[in-house]
Amino acid sequence: MKKTILYAFIGISFLSLTAFSVHKFYVAVYQINYAAEKKMLQITSRIFVDDLNNALEKKYNKKVYLGTEKESPEEMLLLKKYFLEKFSVKVNGQTKPVNFLSKELEGDILICYCNVKEIAKINSLEIFNTVLIDWNTEQQNITHVNVLGEKKSILFTNSNRSEMLKY
Repeated sequence: MKKTILYAFIGISFLSLTAFSVHKFYVAVYQINYAAEKKMLQITSRIFVDDLNNALEKKYNKKVYLGTEKESPEEMLLLKKYFLEKFSVKVNGQTKPVNFLSKELEGDILICYCNVKEIAKINSLEIFNTVLIDWNTEQQNITHVNVLGEKKSILFTNSNRSEMLKY
């Protein structure tokens, strides 16, 4: 219960800080919902766009302008490649392909939408999340998971890069 309250506090703090252009905290928030009727995981991530641009620039040695008028189609491909390399899921012990659907900018936050299809039942869910962690060891990725009404929260950090949930 204390962990849930802590994660909720960090999440609320993150959302309240999104109104400012400068931030001191390196936090991203992820929401993973299992839509049983559609047999899919629906994934939404909220990431500071400046941090994401910095991470992509470091990784690919190229100036990146996500969320600006200068954004190019090539940069969108780099974003997808990076995200799919740094975020993955295993359902019932099997790695499932994550489909990067789209993104939108809300203030200084880049919201990314993904899904994982063809999931009839979940007994276990393993999540690997190192988005921005290799770029900045202070990065924390809060991930809220909702499977059939059972809600769990995970904090991914430099020392905790994956987590297994049992259902």
